[in-house]
Amino acid sequence: MYEKFFADKKGLKLNIIVTSVRPVGTDVMLEDGITEVTTGDSALPSSARFSAVLVKKDGEWYLESVRDSIPHPPSNAEHFDDIEWLLGEWTGEVEKGESAKATYNWAENRNFIVSSFATTLDGVPVVGGTQWIAWDAVDKQIRSYSFYSGGGVGEAVWTKEGDAWMIKVNARTAAGKKASATNILKKTDNDHATWQMTKLTVDGQTMPDAKPVKMKRVKPPQP
Repeated sequence: MYEKFFADKKGLKLNIIVTSVRPVGTDVMLEDGITEVTTGDSALPSSARFSAVLVKKDGEWYLESVRDSIPHPPSNAEHFDDIEWLLGEWTGEVEKGESAKATYNWAENRNFIVSSFATTLDGVPVVGGTQWIAWDAVDKQIRSYSFYSGGGVGEAVWTKEGDAWMIKVNARTAAGKKASATNILKKTDNDHATWQMTKLTVDGQTMPDAKPVKMKRVKPPQP
């Protein structure tokens, strides 16, 4: 069967990865693993998990039965339960003056949440960037990595305190300056939240706290 299939499908290759073998008596083995079929180009392989029962007869091992299923890639989604409400598109409640916009969506098998954000003035984006929110499996906490439109980069640790998230940021500007701040994110209800930047310092110089920005959800998360 395999010989005919692969003869008809030139370029396909089958790779069998055995992850465990367990004996059951002297003539029966239980085998688990993953099969991958590659096409020879840059496309991702088609993979499946399998479980097989092998039986030994006359000194030879035979496949008595084989079951396979679609594998489910590992995900960190469970660690984002407390911030999953962020998923979707948000905008500031005020139309005039300084406000903000942001979107949050799953990425890479729900291992990350990716955000696009911007500070706006009278509804027009002024400065913004992209943020990847990740689970740190070593320190057991949420971290985020931001890339600002002006060329700077930042890293933050998320800590929940009561009904608010304290997001402590350390950043480097494109001009070579060091900056730090604590952003306070509070959920009002499923469709409303507030965001405030506090304790901002740039090269050791303290800046005044920003006013809280009231945000509202304008679109639900993407499926």
